[in-house]
Amino acid sequence: MPQRIAVLGAGSWGTTFAKVLADAGRDVVLWARRPEVAAAITERGENPDYLPGIPLPATLRSTVDPLAALNGAQAVVLAVPSQTLRENLAGWRPALPPGATLVSLAKGVELGTLKRMSEVVAEVAQVPASQVAVVSGPNLAREIAAEQPTASVVACPDAERAVAFQRACFTNYFRSYTNTDVVGCELGGACKNVIALACGMAGGLGYGDNTMAALITRGLAETARLGLALGADPLTFSGLAGLGDLVATCASPLSRNRSFGDRLGRGETLVQAQEATHGQVAEGVKSCSSIRELAARHGVDMPITDGVYRVCHQGLEPLKMAAELLGRAQKDERQ
Repeated sequence: MPQRIAVLGAGSWGTTFAKVLADAGRDVVLWARRPEVAAAITERGENPDYLPGIPLPATLRSTVDPLAALNGAQAVVLAVPSQTLRENLAGWRPALPPGATLVSLAKGVELGTLKRMSEVVAEVAQVPASQVAVVSGPNLAREIAAEQPTASVVACPDAERAVAFQRACFTNYFRSYTNTDVVGCELGGACKNVIALACGMAGGLGYGDNTMAALITRGLAETARLGLALGADPLTFSGLAGLGDLVATCASPLSRNRSFGDRLGRGETLVQAQEATHGQVAEGVKSCSSIRELAARHGVDMPITDGVYRVCHQGLEPLKMAAELLGRAQKDERQ
């Protein structure tokens, strides 16, 4: 079980997961890009930019020096956005400790290459897939940081490595399960952001729980279709990294994707929604492009993903997206 762990990325989820590891008794150093964030975490025990009001463990240290964070680490947690993972990791690669478990928290499919995050990590770090793990599940950062009970999945092709990291992040409020189906866990985590945008749009249009339930269920169906085409275990999509993550992200006002979609549904443009979220773009806005392209490459029908893409990147109105989804040809539910 790794004891010394580096967490690279001090956003809300990176900081939260660093807290989980520190509360689990691990020796954790959190890398932050900005000096003021690192100073606040180390000196005041708080990340005011991303988790205001949440006390952090006194044992949690932060630095702006990635070499200091990586020195002696037995596991490295990558907590940067999916579309910046490749660039960041390329800069860190020379300092990665040999043999360390590399853990991805990012949820997305890379634009251009259409690779999952674990594939990007293995390629850039030049390590075997068995050395890369992912953490996925219903992981709304602020709730976990407030120590509300939650469960997640640690997925890795190497079952023993997954178990070792599972033990490293176990606390009285954070429980993880292991899985060797990395493909299914990553696709569930990436696709749920896109479906959450659709649910947000539905909410912004004034639609209620029946519509939400339909979008979540049919969203899960199209995610599973893509997963099967890529060799995932279908049971993964009924678990925490599938249905669990999907429900949390689609239903919670804490979900950036859900909230962003709500603004689009109420008539705001992509630029206006971005300005209202302090310049941050929801992950699903980018991922819908790569997931749509990945589905097309494998001949998989993903109508909700396609609709979200057209709203975000082709100017389709959310109300027209809803009409098109309802007007699709009728068919058996299992198709």
